[in-house]
Amino acid sequence: MEELFTLKELLLQGDIKGALAIVEELEEMSRDDKISAISSYAVILLIHLIKQHTEKRSTRSWEISIRNSIRMIQKKNKHRQVGGYYLPPEDLRIALEEAYLEAIDRASLEVEEGRYQPDELAQRVDKEEILQQAMTLILTQNL
Repeated sequence: MEELFTLKELLLQGDIKGALAIVEELEEMSRDDKISAISSYAVILLIHLIKQHTEKRSTRSWEISIRNSIRMIQKKNKHRQVGGYYLPPEDLRIALEEAYLEAIDRASLEVEEGRYQPDELAQRVDKEEILQQAMTLILTQNL
């Protein structure tokens, strides 16, 4: 909020260069918030995909969680007013890769009632297959 007051003051003073610097900072903060939200939903999506692959089954709860995560990633990733996306596919893939380790850690508590340590669970699933499935779902699902 302080940035908005500073921006207003700079504009009133005619300091366009200073105002543009504040605008860029605000844009970066907004982008960081969007990426953080996308990453949080990516972790949830990956947890359920990992559980499906490991347990070779699914539940209605997992399916709903997967759909909701996809919806929210799509929603948070879309620029509302200018169109386009905060994260193009290649950056979205990086975000998924960064979320993967947390998803493995958290899924290890749930898969087969916590039977596996994170490193054991990581060996039981094909990381590339999980990440590709997540990308495909995010990019192709109209939910």
